Amino acid sequence: MRKLLTHLSCILFAVAPLLANVASASGQTKDDDRLRNTGAVLKEILDVPDNIPQDLLDKADCVVVFPSVLKAAFIVGGSYGRGAMSCRQGDDFKGPWGAPTMMALEGGSFGFQIGGQATDFVLLVMNESGARGILASKVKLGGDASVAAGPVGRDASADTDASLRSEILSYSRARGLFAGVSLEGSTIRPDNGDNRRVYGRKIPAREIVLSGAVAVPPAAGQLISSLDARTPKPRP
Repeated sequence: MRKLLTHLSCILFAVAPLLANVASASGQTKDDDRLRNTGAVLKEILDVPDNIPQDLLDKADCVVVFPSVLKAAFIVGGSYGRGAMSCRQGDDFKGPWGAPTMMALEGGSFGFQIGGQATDFVLLVMNESGARGILASKVKLGGDASVAAGPVGRDASADTDASLRSEILSYSRARGLFAGVSLEGSTIRPDNGDNRRVYGRKIPAREIVLSGAVAVPPAAGQLISSLDARTPKPRP
């Protein structure tokens, strides 16, 4: 029995690194798929002229996309999503769009959802205060950062709508319908574990998106190219 246990221990010791590599590869594949889905969702939404007003997109410091956020029917207000955020590079948030940081969306009550339906979310971060808060740590929407349902339509008046004083404007797309939606009570944060897998090392979210020294992962190509195509890269 002792010999058998010794042999089993040796086998487990030899196999453990292989299992770890398989798990890591699986996680990397999921992260790449998430980045590709993020880019596809943003492109589809930006390709519709009457969704997000162009002047708001031009003013945004960061754009966050959460594809297929799920709400479990049996959990009241329980929601879970993973996505990515890109910001304009530089300390003044006026440079070109930077490499994305992976993001997590948790909690909140999205009353318009039905059952286990998946919903896409797009958040525009409209000022430096909101952007710096999100990059630093977990932020509660409506508490640590003000959030409001974003207006839709190419002719939406950004100057007269009181909601546009918010740090974050939020939008949703479910079953083909696109609208502004409030995400008060939800939390968003950088997903440091996913960032480590995507970039191969531990890098602070702030450094990823603002430094200009981190290359855009191939899977995030469509996300960044869509932003580059639809809104000016450098701002005055």
